Amino acid sequence: MKKRNILYLLLIIVVIVILGIFIKNMTKSTKIGNTNISQEIDIFNISSYEATIDITVYSNKNENKYKIKQKCKSGVESSQEIIEPSNIAGVKIIQEENQLKIENSKLNLTKIIENYPYITDNCIDLDSFVKDYKQNETSNMKEENDTIILETTSNTQNPYIKHKTLTIDKKTGKPLKMEIKADNQKTSIYILYSEVKIKN
Repeated sequence: MKKRNILYLLLIIVVIVILGIFIKNMTKSTKIGNTNISQEIDIFNISSYEATIDITVYSNKNENKYKIKQKCKSGVESSQEIIEPSNIAGVKIIQEENQLKIENSKLNLTKIIENYPYITDNCIDLDSFVKDYKQNETSNMKEENDTIILETTSNTQNPYIKHKTLTIDKKTGKPLKMEIKADNQKTSIYILYSEVKIKN
């Protein structure tokens, strides 16, 4: 009788340990140490956000810099309005469902592209990063000084936007910068964030 009770006790302990490991693995993307990351990182529960971003796009021969006003409603609509350079300021790119709309407020022109095949490939918005991070089993998170660094790989066929790293301010939970690299680990896009407003 005592042996049976000991076996039951051991079995219960094994089940508790297995459940503990399972729960820990399920929540590894939402915890850092003893702190719930959803309290620190607003973007994991993002519903919409606005930000001003400085983007540098690198090509083989040169680099181009842009200042953009970015707005995004998760899974609904995203828009990028160019602030700088001045020669294309006011150009707005709006993605909604499977439609891409390009507006130029200075020239009062609008171009609509129906059934746009790359509508989900907007690699420069936070919504895209969060989707990649959650879907990729090899996504990684680490703490460095006063920042949290999230690393993931995009599920895209585009070799120039394969690897993504997002750096977040640990105190505010808001993004500081994002770096997007090609298959060969060369930087394709570098983004600096300012004036970030996030709604959960």
